[in-house]
Amino acid sequence: MFRLFLALNFLFFNLYACEGDFDSCRLKVVDSEAIVNQTLQIPIGNNQRLIFSKTAPNVKIIKHDPYLSLYLVEDTKKFKYPFKINMNIGTGLFGVDNNKIIKGKIVKQQIGLESFAAFSEQLPTPSLLLNSCCSLEGIVTERGIIEKEYIERFLKSKSVSYADFGIKVNDVGSAVVVSSSNSILKNNLFKKDDIILEFDGKKVKNSAALMREMLFSQIGSTHSIKIKRGSEVSVISATSQDKKGGGLLNDTFLEFLGLSFDKNLVIKKIEKNAEQYGLKIGDKLLQIDTKSVKNEQDIFDIMSDSKKSANLLFQREQFQFFVKLN
Repeated sequence: MFRLFLALNFLFFNLYACEGDFDSCRLKVVDSEAIVNQTLQIPIGNNQRLIFSKTAPNVKIIKHDPYLSLYLVEDTKKFKYPFKINMNIGTGLFGVDNNKIIKGKIVKQQIGLESFAAFSEQLPTPSLLLNSCCSLEGIVTERGIIEKEYIERFLKSKSVSYADFGIKVNDVGSAVVVSSSNSILKNNLFKKDDIILEFDGKKVKNSAALMREMLFSQIGSTHSIKIKRGSEVSVISATSQDKKGGGLLNDTFLEFLGLSFDKNLVIKKIEKNAEQYGLKIGDKLLQIDTKSVKNEQDIFDIMSDSKKSANLLFQREQFQFFVKLN
């Protein structure tokens, strides 16, 4: 207890100094029990903790983000010096767990729910990404870093949802380019290789910023988006829909038809609107329009070039059969 008292008092003063005494931040992680049994349990104020876990914690859950495996729960331990999220640019970034402190920098930002951020050094998982003031900059997972903008939105939102415009994007040089477009999504006007120039009149800087704008939009909202297709520049209107997959949830585009798959493209869930296809849990997807599929990326590539309908080949035990999706 005496050690804890000294550590917390030293930490209390250091939090205001922000001079980069990183070991005080490690002590904070240890004394707050922010990492227990390979699970993040970060105290964030108001007698609450932010938990990152692939399984539901056995405590009172306030809300849950299934896309990022985040939980907000009641904190019965009530740690006196919770972690804050500073939305200003962080300085002196470092990853920290109970034993290590590794200084570095973000070398790739998080692009939506599909591509988490990357650090310049290898970090232990799970761990916290902090700045020199011990403020939370992100959480380190096996898939990469979930950045503070996503954490902040989760903590402030009354309910968890993300908007979907039917596209995935990446940076090609200084341009933000559509890498795949969901032809199933109703009224989706985007095509693969479109360059996104503006979103609601604002210049698009990079894929990370654009995907935050899109994902954080109100579901059902309509937006003006300037694109370049080939040599032609035009403005299209796009209305967001409720996102069905992504992040730590499987995302094959086919979720919009009511079908959910595992990593091996075996059906694991069938919504009521998909019962018309006669499929069963356990059916395995083999082909789309005569093209073999082995993973999610194969589906993205094919569906980006597909029309609104597609022929899907499934296997059920030793029997193969086609299903036409409209």
